[in-house]
Amino acid sequence: MIPVRGLALLALSFFARSAIGAVFQDPSELRGTQYDFIVIGAGTAGNVIASRLSENPAWKVLVIEAGRSNEGYDSDLIKIPFMGPLASPNTSFDWNYTTTAQSALNNQVLTYPRGYVLGGSSSTNYMVYTRCASDGYDQFAEIAGDDGWTWDNLFPYIIKNEHHVPPNDGHNETGQFTPNLHGYEGPLFTSLPGFLTEIDDRVLATTQELAEFPFNEDFNSGNPLGVSWMQSTIKGPLRSSSATAFLTPALDSRNNIDLLYQTQVTKLFQTGTEHGLPVFRGVEFARSSSAPRFNLTASKEIVLSAGAVGTPQILMLSGIGEPSELRSVGIHPIVNLPEVGKNLQDHPIVPLQWSVNSNNTMDPILRGEQPAFDDAMNEYTTQGSGRIAANGVSNHMAYFRLPENSSVLATYGDPTPGPRTPHFEQAYGNGFFTTSQQIPTSGTYLTIINVVVSPTSRGTITLASSDPFAHPIIDPQLLATDFDMAVMVEAIKSSQRFTAAHAWDGYVTGIYTDAANTTTDAGIVEYVRQWATTIKHPFSTAAANADPNKGVVDGKLLLKKARGVRIVDGSVFPIIPGGHTQTPVYIIAERASDIIKAAWP
Repeated sequence: MIPVRGLALLALSFFARSAIGAVFQDPSELRGTQYDFIVIGAGTAGNVIASRLSENPAWKVLVIEAGRSNEGYDSDLIKIPFMGPLASPNTSFDWNYTTTAQSALNNQVLTYPRGYVLGGSSSTNYMVYTRCASDGYDQFAEIAGDDGWTWDNLFPYIIKNEHHVPPNDGHNETGQFTPNLHGYEGPLFTSLPGFLTEIDDRVLATTQELAEFPFNEDFNSGNPLGVSWMQSTIKGPLRSSSATAFLTPALDSRNNIDLLYQTQVTKLFQTGTEHGLPVFRGVEFARSSSAPRFNLTASKEIVLSAGAVGTPQILMLSGIGEPSELRSVGIHPIVNLPEVGKNLQDHPIVPLQWSVNSNNTMDPILRGEQPAFDDAMNEYTTQGSGRIAANGVSNHMAYFRLPENSSVLATYGDPTPGPRTPHFEQAYGNGFFTTSQQIPTSGTYLTIINVVVSPTSRGTITLASSDPFAHPIIDPQLLATDFDMAVMVEAIKSSQRFTAAHAWDGYVTGIYTDAANTTTDAGIVEYVRQWATTIKHPFSTAAANADPNKGVVDGKLLLKKARGVRIVDGSVFPIIPGGHTQTPVYIIAERASDIIKAAWP
């Protein structure tokens, strides 16, 4: 374990160590002018790709990351599990994007967090480990025209990726997950909750009392429906990210992988023509808009892993996209791919809180009150345990479908790919948790977080200008369809039924004032329009599709109508998975690594 005061020393060691792989901040210091593979983005997928490709000692790999190091004097925010929600937005770890005004949310402009750091959003997210429903992978395979993406065929990669470890508090995890569904030798650490709370027994009692909330021993079985113990990417008292699991070990052990960070890719450039198609094996990059531009080429492939915002932005800056849109910002079109930046999907989230009859210390800790906060930090510092060492959001999560006789489904149809895929998510928090409200200055609370996980709303990523250092225009269109709003209303009503169970008698004392008018559908809609935001899951802006006239990449994730580029990140999913999205990205990156290896024997 590493106490808080030791983190700064650990940070210095990242730069002071005698690395085998070279680490650069200055592009002029790169020791080579050509690499076999150039991976753009040291995020969730990019670090998997870079690590797996560098397993072949004959290949030379360069990783280029726009963001900062995951080490430093302030790295507590992205290392200590409880601090995860503070890592973004409005920090140096975040791109600090904002959206356009969201018409369904009272025209509010929202922050749109994405990780600007080694590890990408795996370094700044809430660490939730959900594989999502098997139906979604099977749908991916069908749309992409490649049965290698089915759940059954991906399951070996799931096991390969994961290293399940005991919970930090050492409690008996029997019955809290299904051991034979998990991996124990992979790079990415996962675990069950490391700090049990006073609401855990009440949550479980509700699953016994009310049939609509069944217990599911393991939501990572391919069938996530029901209430499960939450699993997180945590080992002991520290976050496990793609940087700690994949990138740093590769740099420490291999001399054929280099890292260039705090340097932004400004575009891909054409290096030739093959079979009448443009070849993009060149990368241009710079440290800032006023800094010199540098160029490198990859002898084999460029792997674009910049995420659902960054990937379409780089493609469009390179002349790849909808021609008229590119011309409107002064970019010469080279590849006509109209769906670049389209099809943006995201999960809207709305918290609902109740006052409770409790002396729990979570709310004082959330407010930073003394001595509660100092006591919790002291336990973390001296023992590496307690609330601060655990995922602070929830110990239990749930996924549900609307009932078959739901008027919502009768009116709008069912967009999900199968009966295992949920319509909405809930998470049960022992305290006042929110992504949009002000935390009250007193009181103790219960929170249920509600998320629409099978949305039909579709948004866009477009260029604001030809300046690669200008943020793109992000319009997720959250809750823009009647279906999505109706599902959110049903999710909140479900939350209200959950807390009405006898298990909460004497504990829940009343709804929090913000939600006082949520007794009618109209009141719930008003509440949602005020407090909904993104759960930070942008996906599907460079979607895979077997149809040559649709999508952006093919079934092997190769860029269509061009050569030399493969895309591996959340942007390639045709439909957003029904759950937290970091795990599906890890999974597809593992298989993509083998696809690339097979392409270059």
